[in-house]
Amino acid sequence: MCSKLRDKDLSQHWDKAYDKSEVEKLGWYEEDPVPSLELISDLDLKKSARILNVGAGASTLIDSLLRLGYTGLIANDISASALQKLKDRLGDDKNLVEWIVEDLLAPKSLLEIDAIDLWHDRAVLHFFTKPEQRIAYFQTLRQMVKLNGQVIIAAFNLDGAEMCSGLPVYRYNLNMLENTLGDDFKVETSFNYTYIQPSGNSREYIYSSFIRQKVT
Repeated sequence: MCSKLRDKDLSQHWDKAYDKSEVEKLGWYEEDPVPSLELISDLDLKKSARILNVGAGASTLIDSLLRLGYTGLIANDISASALQKLKDRLGDDKNLVEWIVEDLLAPKSLLEIDAIDLWHDRAVLHFFTKPEQRIAYFQTLRQMVKLNGQVIIAAFNLDGAEMCSGLPVYRYNLNMLENTLGDDFKVETSFNYTYIQPSGNSREYIYSSFIRQKVT
């Protein structure tokens, strides 16, 4: 799928997903994003750290990080509808977050901001099923994460679902993530996690965190 079609079709797909359902009923909704918060806590980041939540959607992670006092939050998603729902929930606190509606595979505004301390992705990477999409994703990541910066990726593991929200997914284990990130990044933590959807169904994830140890 070319990037032009991807941007049009997938932005519409996710806009419809958020427009037709209450956020709390969506299959990826987390009332309390415990795994992400525990990983971020382990990183001992400064409260001023620049934290980019890619594919933020209407994630409660942003709410939680604001309550914890983080001041450098950036929320990105391909869906304007998703981010609008998050803004509406935050109320006046939305002004404490930088908002970027953009396709990760064809970034413009994202590449114009200062380097980031943390790249956080829960349930975005696994939607990139084609090699050229994954290459573009990791190219954007490498361009944005500073030296000694951190990366957290949560994706469907090899036992996970093969489809999500009507779309095929590409599943991962730790070796696959390590090989893709390459020698510039060192794994710090990795674990499998069973997420329970609002419907009661389960989804199998792998959560992994990395530190950027060099820039090549």
